[in-house]
Amino acid sequence: MSSDLIFLIGAPRSGTTLLTKLLSQHPKIKAGPEPHILTPLAHLGVWRNVDKAPYDHIVAGLGQREFVESLPGGLEDYWQACRSYATSLYQSHMSDSGKVICLDKTPEYATIWPFLVKVFPEAKYIVLSRHPAAIFSSFANSFFGGDFLLSQQHDPLFERYIPAISGFLNSEIPRLHLRYEDLVTEPDRQMRALCDFLEIDYDPAMLEYNASSDDPGQALGDPIGLQRHTAPSNKGVGRWAEELAANTEKYDYLKGLLRRVDTEDVERFGYDPDTLWAPVELQLGAGQVTSNARHSSPLTWYKVQRKTIILLRSLIQRNSVCRRLVVRVRLICDILMREY
Repeated sequence: MSSDLIFLIGAPRSGTTLLTKLLSQHPKIKAGPEPHILTPLAHLGVWRNVDKAPYDHIVAGLGQREFVESLPGGLEDYWQACRSYATSLYQSHMSDSGKVICLDKTPEYATIWPFLVKVFPEAKYIVLSRHPAAIFSSFANSFFGGDFLLSQQHDPLFERYIPAISGFLNSEIPRLHLRYEDLVTEPDRQMRALCDFLEIDYDPAMLEYNASSDDPGQALGDPIGLQRHTAPSNKGVGRWAEELAANTEKYDYLKGLLRRVDTEDVERFGYDPDTLWAPVELQLGAGQVTSNARHSSPLTWYKVQRKTIILLRSLIQRNSVCRRLVVRVRLICDILMREY
C-alpha cells in the first residue's frame, strides 16, 4: 500500500491541518484524525528508544534485537511486520470511503522519520514548514492562553521539530517541501505543484473546504483557525510579528529560544536566519505597534476547556495540597477502572 500512502511532515501549528483539508477535497485522497499508529512502534526496543517504558528496557531491547536478527530476513522482516500492521489499519480506514490514497498528517512523525522511511520507503512525503515564531505564537495562543513560558515547558517546539525536519530535508528521501506562507499566498500554484508531485490530476475544488468535508480531526488538529475560513487565507501571516512587536519580552524570549537551534537547520527549514526577524524589526522601526496583537476569536467550548485545564494545571503545580489530592484521586480512579 505504500505507493498509495502520503505522509505530511510538519510541526504542530505549521498549517498541516489546512493542507490536509485541501488535499482531502481531492476525489482520490482520504484523510482523517491524526492516527499516531507508528509513533509507539518507533519506540520499541528494537529501535533503541524504549528507555521511558515501565519495564526493563535494556533487557527488552536486547531481547527484541537478538530475536529480530535471528529471523530469516533480519531487520527487513521486522520492517515488513510493522508495515503490515500499519497497512491493515490504513486499509480499514479507507474501506468505505471510495478513495484510493490515504493521507496521514501526524506531527509526531517528524521526530521519528528515520523509522518511518524504513517502514514505508515508497510512500509520498510532503514537508510543510512555517516561520518558527509563527508556529510558536500560534501554539501558545491556541493552547496556553498566550503564555510563552508555559507553552515552552509543555513542548519545546523549536528544539524538537526544526532539527528533526531539517534532518529529513537533508536526507535523500524524495519529498516535496512547501512553506505555509507560500501555500496561503499562492494556493492555486502550490496545490498544482503538489498534485504534480503526487501524480494526480489537479482539482480546483481542492481550494475550498467546509465543515462537512473529510474531517482531519478537530481534537488533534486546528480547533479554531479553520472554522474562520472556507479557503486558504493569508490574513494571519504577519500576526506573529505584530504580537512580538507589541511585546518585546516575548520577542527577546523567542530569539533566545531559537539561538539554541543551529542556523543551518533553520535555513534548511526554509527561512533565512539573517532576515528571520525582519518583520518585527520593521514594525518596531516604523512605530507600527498595536497595543493588542494577540489572536482574537470568539469564546468557544474548546477554549473554555483549554483555559480551565491551564488554570488547574498551574494550581496543581504551585499547591502541594492540591497536587497530593489529584494524585490520590488518580489512584482511586485507576483502581476503579482496573479490568482485573
